Amino acid sequence: MIAVETIALATMVSNSLVMPLLLRGRSRLANRDDVTGLVQGIRRTAIVLILLLGYAYFRLAGEGHALTSFGVVSFAAVAQFAPAVLGGLFWKGGTRQGVLVGLVGGFAIWSYTLLLPSFAESGLLPASLLREGPLGIELLRPQQLFGLAGLDPTSHAMFWSALVNIGGYVVVSLAGRPNTAEQAQAVQFVDILAEPAGERRWRARATVGALQTMLERFLGREGAERAVRSYPGASPESPEAAAPPDLIHHAEAQLSGTVGAASARLAVDAVVGQEPVRTDEVMEMIGEASQRVELVRQRLEFLYDATSGIGTTLDVTHTAQELAQVAVPGFADYVTVDLAEAVLRGDEPGTDGGTGGGSPRMRRTAVSGIHEEALPFFRVGDLITFAPASPPARSIETGKAVLVPRLRDSPGWQAVDQERASRILDYGVHSYITTPLTARGVLLGVVHFWRSEKPEPFEQDDLSLAVELAAHAAVSLDNARRYTREHGMAVALQRSLLPRALPEQNAVEVAFRYLPAQEGVGGDWFDVIPLSGARVALVMGDVVGHGLHAAATMGRLRTAVHNFSSLDPPPHELLSHLDELVTVTDQDAVAAGDETTITGATCLYAVYDSVSRSCAVARAGHLAPAAVHPDGSVEFLDVPSGLPLGIGGLPFESVELLLPEGSSLVLFTDGLVERRDQDIDTGLGLLRETLARPGRSPEETCDAVLDALLPDIQSDDIALLVARTRVLGAGQVAQWDVESDPAAVRRVRAAVSALLAEWELESLQDTTELILSELITNAMRYGVGPIKVRLLRDRTLTCEVYDNSLTSPHLRYATTTDEGGRGLFLVAQLSARWGTRYTKDGKVIWAEQTMPEVPGS
Repeated sequence: MIAVETIALATMVSNSLVMPLLLRGRSRLANRDDVTGLVQGIRRTAIVLILLLGYAYFRLAGEGHALTSFGVVSFAAVAQFAPAVLGGLFWKGGTRQGVLVGLVGGFAIWSYTLLLPSFAESGLLPASLLREGPLGIELLRPQQLFGLAGLDPTSHAMFWSALVNIGGYVVVSLAGRPNTAEQAQAVQFVDILAEPAGERRWRARATVGALQTMLERFLGREGAERAVRSYPGASPESPEAAAPPDLIHHAEAQLSGTVGAASARLAVDAVVGQEPVRTDEVMEMIGEASQRVELVRQRLEFLYDATSGIGTTLDVTHTAQELAQVAVPGFADYVTVDLAEAVLRGDEPGTDGGTGGGSPRMRRTAVSGIHEEALPFFRVGDLITFAPASPPARSIETGKAVLVPRLRDSPGWQAVDQERASRILDYGVHSYITTPLTARGVLLGVVHFWRSEKPEPFEQDDLSLAVELAAHAAVSLDNARRYTREHGMAVALQRSLLPRALPEQNAVEVAFRYLPAQEGVGGDWFDVIPLSGARVALVMGDVVGHGLHAAATMGRLRTAVHNFSSLDPPPHELLSHLDELVTVTDQDAVAAGDETTITGATCLYAVYDSVSRSCAVARAGHLAPAAVHPDGSVEFLDVPSGLPLGIGGLPFESVELLLPEGSSLVLFTDGLVERRDQDIDTGLGLLRETLARPGRSPEETCDAVLDALLPDIQSDDIALLVARTRVLGAGQVAQWDVESDPAAVRRVRAAVSALLAEWELESLQDTTELILSELITNAMRYGVGPIKVRLLRDRTLTCEVYDNSLTSPHLRYATTTDEGGRGLFLVAQLSARWGTRYTKDGKVIWAEQTMPEVPGS
């Protein structure tokens, strides 16, 4: 280790200190024709001096130490050169003063923490220096400097010396700036790491003979010949010939291995002269650089402005139009965009754009230009098939942009449509770039840039700009495509869950409108449900959120309302059942780790009775409906607003009111009246003004409301339901009170038979008498009086039996030996449907029969 470190330290002293000083100072010793002996002499002298110093140290202070300790001490000394060497190679900010301060500080700490303790241990210095520190200052103890203990002496010395060395080098260098010479040297040493091979670092001139002489001075004749032979390039044979820059660099590299990089650079500089540059050349280079910088700035500014104008919406066609518009006229005179048909539908195209491996086919989607009349290009909507040899086909096949600087000289692009190509040339178009629109490895389409009035053709720099623009547009197009697909799926799901056609009923005349949001399908929904007794249920709801989850949730709620309505509860009870269902569903979802819940959905449920003209309404967080009276007056019904579904806490309340015949109930969602830029009361006020016009049908009312309130940009679903009330005439309703006497059944049958004959429903007399007999008998046997019978002639013939009992009958399947239990079974077989509903005073058992077809209808 001692031998290795002695040689290493002597080489550093020779290459980094002595030789650079001799060469820089132009010493007579360095001006000799043969310097090899001088280099060897300096190194040998350095080795001898270092060995003598080591021996002196050994004799004076280190006889009690092992030889390895001397190697460690010398290694610590050599390490003091590391910050300066590394800084000179990788940091341009270093200065000579910083290097000197760092070296002096590092060697001082090295001497204090390693040499002084050894002198103290050998008795040359007081031993108290190690225990108490100089002047009794314990923080300055050499082996525990500033209280740092726990390290061996060498690690302790290396830590503090490196800290002081690096700190002094960096602080002093940062405090003062490098001078001109230091900056030039930094450029030569630091930038060489980033310099491409073979590139000239300076404009220099030197002859082959001068380089050969310089190498012989330092390497000897044989070493110089070996260095020249190792040059990989072709070296000129004549000594008077100019040496190429690569040969100069090679000579410097060969020399640095012997005398060090700094000495090699100084030696090469001594024989290499810089070529003078004329003032006009300098001004020309500055002008070209300025123009280049300005051109780059303009293109970056154009690219920034263009990309910010693409992808402002999630519409595929609109995004393609934005791409065509932003490039005109700053980059091209005309731009056309072609997209795969699958992209326009929102589907996933193939890697070839959905071409199936044949000739690429695209749909022209956007065209933009400085002129818009009589353009020679394909029109929007045209289906284009690209010939295999055409630039678009090559662009699609290779996935790279294709530049056609001069269209007249390139017949390949004319293969798509010869006649149209001739019109394009006659129109003045002379240069062309086509770029594929690719995102996530999938081809979406191609964009074409054309120049006509700009005289200069497209260049390679323009090709790079077109690629950048197309790459950004492709991402926006892919986002719009994916959104179109998801939006289409959500809309399809939502429409499949909404009523496809209104059910047949005569209680109200109904019209509706449903408009999904332009961006993100919501969960608005409505329904019209016919009920027994010439009644109808009107439902309107809204689910929180957008997308597939909202659409699916809407379908679940609509199905639940249908199921609950079959039990025919009052509106407030139905909302209570729906609220409980939402709560349980969300609890199960949370337990399963699903963060998407239903809580927060709103619902309005109204039941209109066309016989009594009564309307019962309840709502769970939904907007109150509007009632339009026959005279044109409008009021928003004062219905208590319960909490949205799933929140719970308070019961729901129903409100019952009478509506004159011809009144209209208007149910709607918040998307109709609520805007981000206006208060909801403003929308409600506008709705009131629009509805306050009597005499309009429900269809006309829907059209008028949308004309007045539909926003330009629809951010939420809109559901609108208008129901104009009807009343079942007195001639279509009959009612009898029945005594609790079996003989009364016969009298009711006779009255019903007479009424059916009057209504020309003789074909239903037998079944109606049997149904009423069974229902009245059950009421007498199991119910509580008084008993009433009502007959309704609407779209069906409805028989209703009222009593004050809350006991619900159940259908039984009697065996052959049972004496009873067949009454309700017969009712179910003879009627289209039957059921039970509860009233404030009891219950109603009803049965409906299909009306016979009228001849000639």
